[in-house]
Amino acid sequence: MKSDSMLKAVALLILCAFFWGSCFPIGKHALNEVHPLTLILWRFILATLCLAIYLQFTRSSKPHLTVMQWGWVVIVSAIGIGGLNLGLFTGLTLTNATNGSLIMALSPLTTSLITSIALRRLPALAQIVSLLVSLTGVLLVITNGNLASLAHMQLNRGDQMIFCGMLAWSLYTYFSQGISRWLAVIPYTLIGMICGALAIGTMIMFTPEVNPLTELTHASTVVISEVFYVAILGTVAGYLLWINGVRSLGSATASLFFNFVPIFAVLTAFLMGQPVTQLQLLGIAVVIVGLLLPRLKLPQRTAQSCNS
Repeated sequence: MKSDSMLKAVALLILCAFFWGSCFPIGKHALNEVHPLTLILWRFILATLCLAIYLQFTRSSKPHLTVMQWGWVVIVSAIGIGGLNLGLFTGLTLTNATNGSLIMALSPLTTSLITSIALRRLPALAQIVSLLVSLTGVLLVITNGNLASLAHMQLNRGDQMIFCGMLAWSLYTYFSQGISRWLAVIPYTLIGMICGALAIGTMIMFTPEVNPLTELTHASTVVISEVFYVAILGTVAGYLLWINGVRSLGSATASLFFNFVPIFAVLTAFLMGQPVTQLQLLGIAVVIVGLLLPRLKLPQRTAQSCNS
């Protein structure tokens, strides 16, 4: 029974990685017909509705927070969730899906680095090496193999925006560790979606050329289905699958499956006819090696080999 439960958890985490990875090329294709702010707003609205129905169905208790706690949750959610989506989907209009997925793959390591800085302790050597190797793989792709361009900061603006979104998500992940001690994960996510919708909605009010309802109703059936895919499968289903995997296998083991995200992004982009270069495939390989480095354990020498 235990083996079956673990296999189920593994399968669900792989499915989660597929949902998240496929959102990059699918979201990029949807941006051909709708504005990034429109896609983000509908993602938040649809995810909010699904999570609210889920909480009602499970009869979860309502959170009882102090004014200070509410303020902290709102600020962290608006910056983290709003900043991630704004940087990601706006950046995808200027770069390709593979680059975006590679940059986002740095999030777990960046969160660990932020934690080390906040706690004023040096990160482990394996963590530093892992971050440097993974960052090299990302820079190899976003500079198109010309690392010398970093000296002049000649990077794609879309890559820069996604990188900022990744930093916002890493900060959100770090601060969420403390918030999760007094607020359940699902209600916290629901509040985050509401805050994100309000933040993006406010931006749309000052962006006259964006009309979310008109854009969605005039979009093709394919793009409408892509918006629903990103909102429901890429957001709600992906998050719930991730939570289930963490509960079953632990956060350390579950985080390994994050390595599948750029792989599924490339596969989906290829199937959709979006370009995938050999350099991007090389970058993915380097990033995955970097992410796996802290997990590798060198074989220990036995007492017999030491005496020989």
